[in-house]
Amino acid sequence: MSALSPAPPVKHLYVHVPFCPSICPYCDFHVLTRRSGQVEAYLEQLEREAAVLAKLYTADLETVYLGGGTPSFLRDEELARLTDTLRRHFGWGRLENTLEVNPGTVSPARAAHWRQVGFDRASVGVQSLHDPTLRFLGRQHSAEQARSAVRELIGAGFRVSGDLITAVAGQPLDSDIAGLVALGVGHVSAYTLTIEPGTPFARRGVTVAEEDEEAGFTRTAQLLTAAGFGRYEISNYARPGQESRHNSAYWQNRFYLGLGPGAAGHYPPPSALLKAERRTNPTLPGWLAHDFAHGPAGQSEAVDAEEHVTDALFMGLRTRVGVNLAELSRSSGLDVAGRYAAPLKRHLDAGLLIRQGEQLRASEQGWWLLNKVLGDFVNA
Repeated sequence: MSALSPAPPVKHLYVHVPFCPSICPYCDFHVLTRRSGQVEAYLEQLEREAAVLAKLYTADLETVYLGGGTPSFLRDEELARLTDTLRRHFGWGRLENTLEVNPGTVSPARAAHWRQVGFDRASVGVQSLHDPTLRFLGRQHSAEQARSAVRELIGAGFRVSGDLITAVAGQPLDSDIAGLVALGVGHVSAYTLTIEPGTPFARRGVTVAEEDEEAGFTRTAQLLTAAGFGRYEISNYARPGQESRHNSAYWQNRFYLGLGPGAAGHYPPPSALLKAERRTNPTLPGWLAHDFAHGPAGQSEAVDAEEHVTDALFMGLRTRVGVNLAELSRSSGLDVAGRYAAPLKRHLDAGLLIRQGEQLRASEQGWWLLNKVLGDFVNA
């Protein structure tokens, strides 16, 4: 790219929909229950934000992802209005368009509507197929509702991913996984229960023992691999061809647009003389109050060469394929193997990282200790 050449088109779009039917006690995302007039104000402001970003960045979308919150909690006419806004300003994803879905919001008619407005993949917050575990997690749906939701979405033609929380006390993990597999999902996202500061679980003193975390981490991999799912990212498993294209863009450190309150984006530089940027929007009150006539919301941070490298390592080492050191050196302008020789040697010698030619990836044990490994690169 020459100094005056335009930025490359952005191929991925994330939209944050913060509204939920209820707030789970483990959740630390930007979410809130809907109040009168809030969704209308949100949709109006989203239109303004989309118009501004469409002027700043060229989009040639491959994927669109509506996350939250509970995007499927939007009424049919609200979701149709939102997708119309996106289409007018950016187009629509050619390869994959994902809607995050709460099982309690699914019906055959609603699933058909979601398909009609353009979604072809559903990420379903199953979390467990064991009613006592769901009650402990504060989920409002039952195990049978989750099963029914997955069946209805598959019947409507969706590629379905099931979210699962592991390391919950009393959870029958084996039957949870077997149940998801039997339902016919093509993808599973399995995350350890994490107690984040400020959440109701943290205030109640809920804890998760490290041995339970590691046992759930290991057992999930064993069972899903045996069932024919490939582990292509530390917490994500897919049948062949069912990998999340949108989330893979994050893990490959690609550029993406982020719309909505609390949304983050990774933006290309407008010319070779400038740096790429990351920007995170304020939460709903600040986002609604922002005057988009003066430009995007949120604080922009230029991504320098070392941040580019550590970002790429942070995301890429989560994946099965890892990162290519030669390509990372070219894209950053740094000699990555030389600049980070000390942490590379330390973790290669310990067996936490594996290097084959220029390809660097984490071992199974390295995945379990990935935060420690990545911290050494950040502090090098």
